[in-house]
Amino acid sequence: MIKFWKKRFSSSILTDNLEFDKELISLQKDIKDKISKNFAKSLNIRMVDCGSCNACENECNALSNPYYNLTRLGISFVASPRHADVLLISGVNTFNMHKHLVDAYNQMPNPKYVITIGDCTKIQSSVFDKNFAIVGEIEKFIPVNWHIEGCPPSPNEIIKGLLEFLKSLPKGE
Repeated sequence: MIKFWKKRFSSSILTDNLEFDKELISLQKDIKDKISKNFAKSLNIRMVDCGSCNACENECNALSNPYYNLTRLGISFVASPRHADVLLISGVNTFNMHKHLVDAYNQMPNPKYVITIGDCTKIQSSVFDKNFAIVGEIEKFIPVNWHIEGCPPSPNEIIKGLLEFLKSLPKGE
């Protein structure tokens, strides 16, 4: 038992992933640069759950922990769509949430961007394809600028998706 603990304390924490940490630092630097250029150093996101299993929300919550720390990069989640630059939508477009989703989109100031997250937002690729409680794909009602795939996408994939979205913006915006 003593050998185990000596080896354990001498070899560092087992959850260290130096390759991933270097990639994350690079992604964070790129995101911070893009946000500084396109959004005056802060990107405000309003997240709307239209009817999901909360897996995507849990992964987005992980973005606020000290490891990912999106606030340091200038990204924050806001409570009002009137303060948001980006509407982040998760889940399928249910009848109960459809009106509220459209209201949130209409309340956003221009320019407004929409990012969908998770496979549920693309109905053809989800288990909710033919369900009576589903209005239809979000893209039919709201213009979607970017989609982050995964069920659920990991925080690293979400960060990569945000970076790709920022890279896709025109230079003047």
